[in-house]
Amino acid sequence: MKKATKLAVLLGMGLLAVGVLAQTSDAAKEDAAKNAKPVADAVSKGADLQDGASKAQETTASDYVIGADDMLHISVWKEPDLSETLPVRPDGKISMPLLNDVSAAGLTPLQLKDSITEKLKKYIADPRVTVVVTAMNSRRIFVTGEVLHTGPMILLPHMTVLQALAQAGFTQFANPKNIYLLRTENGRQEKLPFNYKEVVKGNHPEQNIPLKPGDTVVVP
Repeated sequence: MKKATKLAVLLGMGLLAVGVLAQTSDAAKEDAAKNAKPVADAVSKGADLQDGASKAQETTASDYVIGADDMLHISVWKEPDLSETLPVRPDGKISMPLLNDVSAAGLTPLQLKDSITEKLKKYIADPRVTVVVTAMNSRRIFVTGEVLHTGPMILLPHMTVLQALAQAGFTQFANPKNIYLLRTENGRQEKLPFNYKEVVKGNHPEQNIPLKPGDTVVVP
């Protein structure tokens, strides 16, 4: 009788332990699932951001207009003698083997690629051309005066006066209220005022205009 009682007690304890383990396992699975969801969401968001950045870069690259002083890398598949890095001359042209002078300024990389491909068909069967802008030297602005980094600056897409000043920095003697932009259009120079103090407060947003190649920002 005592043996039967002991067996019953042991059996009950065993069943209880199994139940506790099962509950613990289920809880662990639920916690793992909860923890995995934020990670998966973060990875998904990161992938979306990366895709968006890639698409933005592709759009910028395809819209870029080549100008004088830009550096281009021309690659022709399986034709190493025709693949090289070339500067765009002041007259807007590049010099290539077989083709001699090719107009590049005023074209996008895709348009130049199509132009070179069409010209090479006279000499090569099914030419595959790639055009990459390695240095955007034609798109430069200048910042001068009481700034930490004076001189030419690469003009990024959609860069504004405020963004250029953020990159240049002010000296302790700068007068940010009387900054002005010098812009030459149609042979005439314009002087456009820019009050840094007001613009950073959200006032006069019309002064924070997109910059154009050749613009000069002066900080008195």
